[in-house]
Amino acid sequence: MNFEIRKISAVNAPELSALAVTIYKQYFLYLWHEGGEWYMHRCYNLQTITEELSDANNIHYIAYANEKPVGYLKIRTNEKLEGYEEKDGLEVERIYILKEGAGMGLGRELMKLSFDIARSMEKEMVFLKSMSSSIDSIGFYRSIGMEICGTLTLPFGQMKNEYRGMYILKKESLVR
Repeated sequence: MNFEIRKISAVNAPELSALAVTIYKQYFLYLWHEGGEWYMHRCYNLQTITEELSDANNIHYIAYANEKPVGYLKIRTNEKLEGYEEKDGLEVERIYILKEGAGMGLGRELMKLSFDIARSMEKEMVFLKSMSSSIDSIGFYRSIGMEICGTLTLPFGQMKNEYRGMYILKKESLVR
């Protein structure tokens, strides 16, 4: 499938907010005792998305297939990873794809874009955090050269305890 990946700005906030909620509902409702409505409202409401899109440290992209949004990417350009503070890092904070767009190479394209941006900004490392229960995602990240370098536990009491774990993955060698 052919994708078009477009950098977006605050004018795209309504589209990104709707896409984020749709994708979150497809993949992550099982994490929560009460369905995660409070989390979606907290992270994906129009005001929060507009503020994130206006923050110079963030770069956002929406991927389209046949002019329909099928995924998005949020990069934080000036981030430090605990334990690797000496490294100038770029964080892939969100990489989400609709179920109907999964398995078609879009994740690989979005991560390639992240690595290319990191190289162009002369970053030493790209890192991200993934739910430890997201076995397929972790396998994908490892297949593109990322390695698990840490863990963390989310502090949300509304989240089921068995799903609060996350892996931190990084890729330091960004040579083409």
